Order: sequence, then structure tokens, then C-alpha cells
Amino acid sequence: MSFDGFMTRAMTHELKTLLTSGRISKIYQPYKTELIFTIRAKGKNHHLLLSANASFARIHITKEKYDNPSTPPMFCMLLRKHLEGSIIEEIEQLDMERVIIFHIKNKDELGDETYKKLYIEIMGRHSNISLVDKKTGLILDSIKHISPAQSSYRTVMPGQIYKLPPEQHKADPFKLDSDELLKRIDFNAGKIDKQLVGQIAGLSPQLAREITFQSGSFVNRNTLPPAFLKIMNRLQEHDYHPEMITVDGKESFSIVPLEHVKGERKAFQSVSELLDRFYYGKAERDRVKQQAHDLERFLRNEWQKNKKKIKKLEQTLHQAERAKEYQKLGELLTANLHMVKRGDKQVEVIDYYDEEGGMTLIKLDPQKNPSDNAQAYFKKYNKAKNSVAVVEEQIEKAKEEVIYFDQLIQQMESAAPKDIEEIREELIEEGYIRRRLKQQKKKKETKPQLEQYVSTNGIEFFVGKNNKQNDYVTNKFARQDEIWLHTKDIPGSHVVIRSTEPDEETLLQAATVAAFYSKAKQSSSVPVDYTKIRHVKKPNGSKPGYVIYDNQTTMFVTPNEDLVRALRK
Repeated sequence: MSFDGFMTRAMTHELKTLLTSGRISKIYQPYKTELIFTIRAKGKNHHLLLSANASFARIHITKEKYDNPSTPPMFCMLLRKHLEGSIIEEIEQLDMERVIIFHIKNKDELGDETYKKLYIEIMGRHSNISLVDKKTGLILDSIKHISPAQSSYRTVMPGQIYKLPPEQHKADPFKLDSDELLKRIDFNAGKIDKQLVGQIAGLSPQLAREITFQSGSFVNRNTLPPAFLKIMNRLQEHDYHPEMITVDGKESFSIVPLEHVKGERKAFQSVSELLDRFYYGKAERDRVKQQAHDLERFLRNEWQKNKKKIKKLEQTLHQAERAKEYQKLGELLTANLHMVKRGDKQVEVIDYYDEEGGMTLIKLDPQKNPSDNAQAYFKKYNKAKNSVAVVEEQIEKAKEEVIYFDQLIQQMESAAPKDIEEIREELIEEGYIRRRLKQQKKKKETKPQLEQYVSTNGIEFFVGKNNKQNDYVTNKFARQDEIWLHTKDIPGSHVVIRSTEPDEETLLQAATVAAFYSKAKQSSSVPVDYTKIRHVKKPNGSKPGYVIYDNQTTMFVTPNEDLVRALRK
């Protein structure tokens, strides 16, 4: 289910219950299109996420932690000026549209009451968040500016009159009875679900498919209205059943049970909890792709380049292994020079290396005399013999590069935006890429920030999500007798348990996190080694993040995203 009008309605209902009369205490803008409001309401702090992300626009209460920029963006500063300390008087949805309006009361510098409206438009790439003066209707600012050149319908710029998004002119689903519904549907035209989406406000294609599914295998005038009204009555009464459904690894969400979708289901206590879980990591991955698409492309190209290099070197090695054959032909030719004359293209001689005394055909260069032909074979022998060691060394180096880039690619898949710069810095230090011009002034070295987890038995463990963090957590942060974990022969994170003798449950949970942050994330029964830090060594001159270890024990776990999220501190 997409974030349709019904999801917007459910979210509005939940926020009204939680936040009405609440005070906005803090405002942050961790990313370009996302805001976090801390709202004190009914004796509790709530963290409200508002996102105008083109792919993941949404609004809900969140329990996730977000890194805030050292210098807040201008829009964030303006919101702080007008909204910090203000009271949320009302939260409403605009008809069945994906627009939520916060009515906010505050006092200005003189102590006079001021009234603002905060419009949150959840409309895909057209999503926006705008602060509007309630009295004048003027836009104070918005998270995205839309100039007249971008839209002929409305301009969203400071100082302009706020204009609502264009109306859809669809029917209100809660005012439709059976007769009105039937008037809007042409049963002869087919594709009833698409007709429902086109005619009824707030309806997503997924919910429309559920209505037609509940109408039976043959949707008609008698079966469609009861199915439609049954679902609408449930939604009108705010009878929600938030759930996430996973089908072939693909996740979707809904606030009504979807009988037409067969898959693994997980129920949630609230709509916010559902959305917080569903979007966990997805928006972050999207930001990482936007921020580091060049880095991901570079890593995959380097990985591919070294794979091809190994293939070519192995072919060269195969040819080099014919060195003894060249030596043999040179010796046979030297022993039979009397049988050869200039201009011969080949000669057949007795192979005295063959116990049965067979014959061997030797190819010759007609431009060379017999002695030079023999010397040519000895030169090939020496060249091939000398190249074997060089080629084997190059193959070994290329294999190390493949492992290294494979590890970096895996780290990119689970990297947060803050991790990207550490990976980029590592590649600069290793000489793979050049420092960007605006990066010439290197920032002061700071300790890598590790992700912290707490087992259900209260024992802390820490995770490195890139090589800089892995080196730090293993070689500097951990103590000698603490427990270290890593997926066996699989690229992944270093995990350190802050205990010398952790219980079995903590070991299992730390191993699950290690498996989750590895290349085997989507696999089951992943092998994870654990040993004491004193048995983990970093060889001199080795790549970042590379270690060797012994005295390990192997356990098998299945990665579990819900568990990882629950343990994260």
C-alpha cells in the first residue's frame, strides 16, 4: 500500500491523538528534505519525522536516531525562529488528499500571539513542506522552492500566497452509497480496480485490488458494493490493522488486512511503528545512492577490472607452464642440427625423452639458421620460466584487490551517509582516488563513530560498518580478552562484545548482527567465527580492515533485521 489518502487519514488520526496541545521544543533538519520535530505532549517527548523525499515522502513518529549537521540549514533556522516553543492547536487532513495541516500558535518577540500553518504534502516527487502565515496566507518558506518556470499552476516561494495542490475532483469514499458507486463504474469496460482508483479519492491501486478481490472471482453490480462498503466502514471507524507483508523479499505495508496478497505478515501496534519499520534503512539507502553513486560505480568497476585481470594472468600462467616443453624442443633441435638447413619450416626428430622412442615434430623459422632456431626455443624457455613467479605474484595481488573491493561493496550496501566519507577517505589514503578540490583542507582526525548495541541480557557490543571503523574497533577500542566476531570467509563487519565471558544469548545476538552486516545478509545459517581479541592480528602492510585470527569457534545464525533494530542502542 502506498502512502495514499487513507494512510494519510490514519496517520492524521494517530497524530491528533498523540500531539494535539503539544509543545514543539526542538527542530532539526538532518537531511535536505527531512525534518525532525521533538514535541512534548501528554507528559512525553515524541519525535516526529516529516519527509518530502521524492521516493520516500512520509510523516510519522519515529524512534530512529538521526545525525544532525553542525550548521543547520536556513529552512531549519526559520522553523526554529517561528515554531520552537509553539503549541499545536489542531492537526487536520485536507479532504482525502495526501496533505496534512498543522495549526500552530506561538508568541512573537513582543509577546503577541501569532498563528501559523504547516502544510505537509506527501505527493511523490512533488512532496513539500511549507510554513504559512495563517492571517495573510503568505509562504514564509518551504523545504522545496517551486518557481513559475517549474510550475504554471502554482509558485511555492517565500512571500507568495500559498495555493493548495490541484484538486483531483474525485468522489469522497465515505459519502458513496451503493447506487452512487455503481453509477461511477462501467462493468463492461473491465479493469474495475483501475476505475475505482480513477473515481474515488484517496484510493491506492493496492486497496482497489483488495476491494475487487473481496468482490469475488467475477466482479459485478451485486458483489462490488458490499465489498467496497465493508472496507470503507472499517476505515471510517478508524479500525486499522497495521501490517507489513513480505513476498519474495519485497516488502509492502497496509492498514487493512490484504487477503489478495499472500506472504509473510508482521503486525504492528500503531501506524507510526509500521512506517518506522518499513522505511528503516530504505530512505537511508536512497540518500547513500544519491551521495555516493560515483563511489559505488568506481568500486564495482575496480572489482570487475581485477576479476578480468586474474583471468588474463591465469591464461598467461598456463602458457608459461609450457616452459619445459620449450626446453625439450631446444635440446632435441640442438642434438639434430645436422638434419636441419636454413629455409626448413619444420623437422621431425626422434624424441629420446620418450621411452618408446617416438617421433616429435619441431616447427622452425625458415628465416633463421638451425642454431638460431634452437636458441629461440631456449629463449622462450627462459622467458616463460622467469615469468611464472611474476605472474603468480600478480595473480595473488589481484585476488587481494578483489577481496578488498568485494568488502567495500558490501560496506556500501549497509553504509549510512556518515559512513560514506570514511570510505571515500580510505580510498584517497590508499591512493585509489584523488581528493576533491573542495576537500583539500583535510578535517581534523576524529575517532570513528561505532554503532552500539545492547543484548537482551544488558551486555554492550559494538559494530564497525566500514574498514576505518573495523580497524578502530578491533585494534584500538577492544580490550585483549573481549570477544571478537566476524562472518567466516565472508566480507562483513567486525563486532566486539564488551565482555570477556558473554552468555550464550549475547553471543548469539552479536553473531546475528555480524551476519546482518555482511555479504550473507540475505542468507540463512550464516557461519560466524568468534574468538578473543588477543588472537586477532593485523599483518604488516595489509589492507584496511584486514586481519587474521585463530583459536576461533564457529556458530551458525540467520540474519534478522527486526532483532538488529531492537538491539540497536
